Amino acid sequence: MASTPLAPATPRLPGSRARRTRRSGGVTPRSTQVRWIVVSIVVWAVALLFLMPFAWMLVSSLKRDIDVFRLPIRWIPDPISWASYEKIWTGPYPITRYMGNSVLVAIARVIGEVLTASLAAYAFARMEFRFRNVIFVLYLATMVIPHQMLLVPRFILYRQLHIYDTLWALILPGIFTVFGTFLLRQFFLSIPKDLTDAAKLDGASEFQCYSQIVMPLAKPAIASLCILAFVWSWNDYETPLVMLTTESNFTIPLGLTRYMDEGGGFSPSLIMAGAVSSIIPVFAVFLVLQRQFIAALARSGLKG
Repeated sequence: MASTPLAPATPRLPGSRARRTRRSGGVTPRSTQVRWIVVSIVVWAVALLFLMPFAWMLVSSLKRDIDVFRLPIRWIPDPISWASYEKIWTGPYPITRYMGNSVLVAIARVIGEVLTASLAAYAFARMEFRFRNVIFVLYLATMVIPHQMLLVPRFILYRQLHIYDTLWALILPGIFTVFGTFLLRQFFLSIPKDLTDAAKLDGASEFQCYSQIVMPLAKPAIASLCILAFVWSWNDYETPLVMLTTESNFTIPLGLTRYMDEGGGFSPSLIMAGAVSSIIPVFAVFLVLQRQFIAALARSGLKG
């Protein structure tokens, strides 16, 4: 039996694969590598641009006052002076006192805000009640009220409650925030409702659903709120300026003004040393919660 001759194979042209890649919208490995190199260069350039002021602040804290504003900028201090840090930490106005007050206020505000905001967010996101959306919109509308308009009413109220010039005057306003409720509510809405419905069928109460199901799943959002609340409390200058008069109650932003004389003069290296010292707790908080914070950003990106 005669065998059927096979059809000759069609020769592949060298550029056929590249043409198919271009037509299908694909990216060749070389172009991918070039793209990532370009993106990395841009990201590093932007990062260095943002880090430059912090680097100048750190370098200036190790200089003498006469060398801080000298041009061109000397990025390596010569000589290196630790006198400003010694005065900041062991001088007549030690920064440890102000830092302790700031840490106490920030931790109390973070704990209180997470507790109140999570409870309110759970109610708005998972519970059904009449006029729920209307109440939530009205609650959000209070965000348009400027913070400065509330200072005088709070001042009068705290004087009557005898908590003026105490740390409670700083803690109480930060415990209840609209932003924290809004942030956690949006995250709670992304959690499947079937989880809590199944728990309720097994006899779980609303508080058990909140504490044992929703809150553990919301760790990234809670970490983000903790970081933001801590930074806002740590950097708050206006509220302590109005509510505090006793130096022993001063927080970091208000305490740094003690390193200026009555005529407005100041030591630039001393101020820079105080600023560098003041960012250490904020940096530590971010290092502890960065994994959860990045997870929250990734989750929000995937949702989009």
